[in-house]
Amino acid sequence: MKLSDFNYTLPKELIAQYPREQRDKSRMLVLDRKTGRIEHRRFYELPDYISKPDAVVFNDTKVFKARLIGRRIGYTGKIELLLLREKNSGVLECLAKPARKLVTGSKLEFGNGKLTALVVDKKDEACFVKFSIFNKIGLLPLPPYIKRKPQPEDEIRYQTIYAKSSGAVAAPTAGLHFTTSVMDKIKNKGIKIAYITLHVGYDTFRPVKVENIEEHRMYKEYFEIQKEAADEINKIRQEKGKILAVGTTTCRALESATVLRITNYELRTTKRETDLFMFPGYHFKTIDMLLTNFHLPKTTLLMLTCAFGGHDNVMKAYQEAIEKKYRFYSYGDCMLIK
Repeated sequence: MKLSDFNYTLPKELIAQYPREQRDKSRMLVLDRKTGRIEHRRFYELPDYISKPDAVVFNDTKVFKARLIGRRIGYTGKIELLLLREKNSGVLECLAKPARKLVTGSKLEFGNGKLTALVVDKKDEACFVKFSIFNKIGLLPLPPYIKRKPQPEDEIRYQTIYAKSSGAVAAPTAGLHFTTSVMDKIKNKGIKIAYITLHVGYDTFRPVKVENIEEHRMYKEYFEIQKEAADEINKIRQEKGKILAVGTTTCRALESATVLRITNYELRTTKRETDLFMFPGYHFKTIDMLLTNFHLPKTTLLMLTCAFGGHDNVMKAYQEAIEKKYRFYSYGDCMLIK
C-alpha cells in the first residue's frame, strides 16, 4: 500500500491540548471490524464489551523526564534534546533541535550549568551525548502537536494510573483513559488483567518518508514479557477467551513475542528489542480486540490500526469521528476495535 492511503485532513481545533477533566469520561468510538458497524459510547462503558474468560493486557511503561532545554557553551541560541535511550555507560542517544547546530565535540549545558554534556557522535537523525551527571532538571516530553509548555497536571495526567517501569519518551495513550473505577469493574466481572512493558520510543513521532510503506524501517523499542503474564494470556487463549490489547504498544509487544508451536500460537517470556512493523496484510496471532487513541496521518500507528481493523473500516471511522468532533491524539478520545 501507499503512504497516501493513510492520509486524512484533521481540523486543528480537534487536536486535544489538555486532558478531559475526568479520564473515563472520554468518548469511545466502537468499531466492529467484521461488519464495519460503528457505535458511539463513553469510555466508562468499556467493561460492557468484555466478559469472562477474556483478559485485558496493559503496558506499564512510565514516561521519564526526557526533554532537556539548554544551550551550546559559548553560544546564546537554545538547544533542545529529547533523550531516547542509553547506548553505553553515560552516553545517551538523543534527538536534537536544531540538530544542524550540533557536531561531534559540541559542549552543552542545561539548568544554568547544573548539567553539562558533550556530543560524542552523530548518526542519521540521532546524536550521542555523554553527560557529566544526570539529574532531575528534565521536562516531561509532551508531543510536539501539544502547543504549550508542560504544566503540573501533566505530571499526573500524561501517565497511566498503573505506570511502573520508567523508560518511555511518550505515554501509551490508550491507557490514559483508565480509572480505578473502570479497573475495578473489569476485575469484578472476573476478567483477568495482565501487564507487559514496552518503552515507547522515537517511532511514536517519526514520520514515514517513503511512498511504498513496505520500504519503511522501524526503530527498535525494548520490551519485556514476564512469565506470569505469558502464562495467563496463553491460558486465556486456551479457554477461548478474547485478548484485549490496551494500545498499539501492547499489541506490538504481544505480537513480537508470539511464536507458532506445532499447530497453536504461544506467547513467550522475553526481554529484548522489537522492530516489528504491522500494516494491512499482517496476520495477528494473539490479540482479538484493540483499544487505541486516534493517530496522526501517515504514521505507523495508524497503519497498525488499519491492519487490525481493516483499512477501509478504520479510515471511515476516522472520518465519522471528525464529523462528530471527537478529540484527537494523546489527550484525545479513543476507539475500541472488536
